[in-house]
This record gives sequence, structure tokens and C-alpha cells, in this order.
Amino acid sequence: MTSTQRPSPAKTRIASRIVATALVTGLAGLAGLTGLAGQSVAAPTASAASPTPATASAKESPRTALRKDVDAITRTGSVGVIAQSSGPRGHYSAAAGVADTTTRERARVGDRFRIGSATKTFVSTVMLQLVGEGRVSLDDTVDHWLPGVVSGNGNDGRHITVRQLLQHTSGLYDYTADFPEMTTANGFQADRYTTWTPEQLVAIATRHKPNFAPGTNWAYANTNYVLAGLIIEKATGHSWQQEVTRRIIHPLGLRNTLAPTTQSRIPGPHLRGYSNFYGTGETMDVTDLNPSAAGAAGAMVSTPGDLSRFYSALLGGRLLRPAQLSEMKTTVRAEGLDAVWPGARYGLGLQEVPLSCGGSYYTHGGDIPGFSTRSGASADGRRVVVVATTGDTAPDQSTEKAKNALVDRALCASGGK
Repeated sequence: MTSTQRPSPAKTRIASRIVATALVTGLAGLAGLTGLAGQSVAAPTASAASPTPATASAKESPRTALRKDVDAITRTGSVGVIAQSSGPRGHYSAAAGVADTTTRERARVGDRFRIGSATKTFVSTVMLQLVGEGRVSLDDTVDHWLPGVVSGNGNDGRHITVRQLLQHTSGLYDYTADFPEMTTANGFQADRYTTWTPEQLVAIATRHKPNFAPGTNWAYANTNYVLAGLIIEKATGHSWQQEVTRRIIHPLGLRNTLAPTTQSRIPGPHLRGYSNFYGTGETMDVTDLNPSAAGAAGAMVSTPGDLSRFYSALLGGRLLRPAQLSEMKTTVRAEGLDAVWPGARYGLGLQEVPLSCGGSYYTHGGDIPGFSTRSGASADGRRVVVVATTGDTAPDQSTEKAKNALVDRALCASGGK
């Protein structure tokens, strides 16, 4: 399908669900369903696409607007919804639904949740810190750091760079497309407590041929960030979890943010996640999960408040030197994300999405079974909004539209870009 062709309603519904899950599972099946694989990499330019305008009443307070948007997400079928909007004019939060369907305990804004692929921004930040310190180069090859790890079936780590991993232009197959634990009810039940090594996850990917030659196209693949985590470990002598904790979590005081290794339970007050894995089984509680299945591509746990602080510090220049922050924000067109974010672009672990009021915001969505995270931050980090939901995304895209409307409305109301 070219950029001028319109997908059928059925394909659009499927694409919406799969792209959302792709933020941690990165399903290569998206290519077959929507024809969006192998998109050419474009030079970074401003996108003309914009989401549907989300304009609040001039007399409506930001707190009331956020409350209404949270309720709108709940009406699409989400079990629990929590959101926070922060900016120079104040901080507002709202919650709806329940944190636990058994106890009926209400969802609270301070509850922890699995952030899925929002983890990638943390991992990319650490890698770019290492670049700024002269310990890693974005032009280093994978084979330079991990000799022989990416090889066979046309895969060759000698021709893939660190930049291409962080940007999803490596062409590597996404291991989760061959990973039932993330995509089927039976697969999840069988392996939810299994410990996976990063090498095992990469080996799943290299059983398959690459999708395209490195640097020639764009396609989301979690394999890229599993490899990035391994390179961080090789360069520092510490796991990516230890480096994220030492370099980001502790300095920013993110007391409710965790980078777990194999701990299956979420400690402290938290939302519980629920999924039927696209109808492959009955809806089940999927909260407990050995996070090694996602690793550096999506294992972390956080809260709206902590994520807001992280994005504010990152885009405000407190975590990266100007040159590395500029690299992170230099984006290419990512048409494979259009089903969820029309006009999306992708940098180094950071998405850029058009605003209805003009300009754009930075983000990284995150989806892992039972949990979904959406966020938005202005280019200077002064305005940030985060929303987390539990339960499956509605197949008619209503959940995605409602979440995106919340982010868009909150940022536009506070001054847009």
C-alpha cells in the first residue's frame, strides 16, 4: 500500500490493535496486514499531517477537561485509566475505573503500571550519554561490540550501526513476531514466568532473514533495543537496568520507577492488567510477568508522575548534552505507526507526533499485555501529559483515538509546542 492508498476499514481496525501491541511486541505481521513494511527513510522534515483537532471549551478548566477525557477513555472499555498533565500553569490529574477487578479497588494516579516500550526512551538516553562521554559512537557497528551475535540467514552485525538500532532502521526481524508469549493466551500462560536471556531473544530474530538492508527503510523491531541493552552492558560492565537506575532513576528521584530483571510482580500499589490476546482466550489477569521477555525493549514499571518528571528532564536538557539531544530529536518518517499516530516520525528512541493546534510533541508509546501508556511532551519539556490504561484496546480504534485526544487537547490547551 502506498501513502496515497486508503486501507479498508477491516485492515484499519486490525492495524490499530497490532501497531499498539507492536510497541512492545513489534509484530512483523503488521507488514502483511497493512502493507506498511519497508517504508523508505525520509530526510527529517516537518510533517503536514495533523490529528483531529481536540479543542476544549474556552470556559472549561484544564482539570475538568482532563477528567472528561479520562472518562471518555473508560467508556471505550478500558478497565482503569490514570492521567497527569503538568506545565507552567499547574499540575492536574484524574483517574477512572478500577485498579483490580476482583477487589474493585479504584484506580489511583499514583499507581504503578508496566510502561512497555516507553522503556526504549530510557535505554536510548543511556546510550546517548555514553556517546556524549566518548565511550560509544553512533557509527559503531553491532559486531564491534557484540562479535558474531547478529549473523546467519542474511543478518550481519558488521553492517548495522548503533544509530540504526536506536532508530529502527537496522532491518532486523522483530523477535516478538515469533514469540507466542506476547501474542496468544496459551503462549502467555505457558511462558509468563520463563526467564529469557537477551541472546535467546536475538537468536529468535536471526532465525529469520532481515526485512531490508540496514539504513534503507524503517520498521519497528524490538530486537534493536535488546541489542542496545547488550551493547550498554558491554560498554559499561553493568546491565542496562543498572545503568538506567544509576544514571536516570536515582538522580531524578523517580521513586516509583523500576527497571526489573526477572521480578514477575509489580511491588506496591499498582494497576492490574487484563487481556484476552485478541480473542485467543478468555480475558485474564496478566499483571504478573517475567519482564525478561521484553528486556531493554519494554520491561520497565513507572507512574504518570515519574514519567512526567523523566520527559521534562530529558527534553529540558538535564540528561543529555545538546549534541546528543539533537541526535535523539532528529527524526525520519515512520509510516508504519500511522494507524495509531498519523504523520508520526521516529528519532533515537523518541517519536514525534503532529499536534492539531500546530507544531508537534515528543513521546514514546508503550504497550505490553494488559497495559498501555501514552504521553506527550513539548520540545522544551515544560509541558508533559501522561495517560496509562489497562485492558485491551477497542478494535474500532476508539480507545486509541480517545487517548490521543487527551494528549493533544492537554498540550494544545497549555500552549502547544
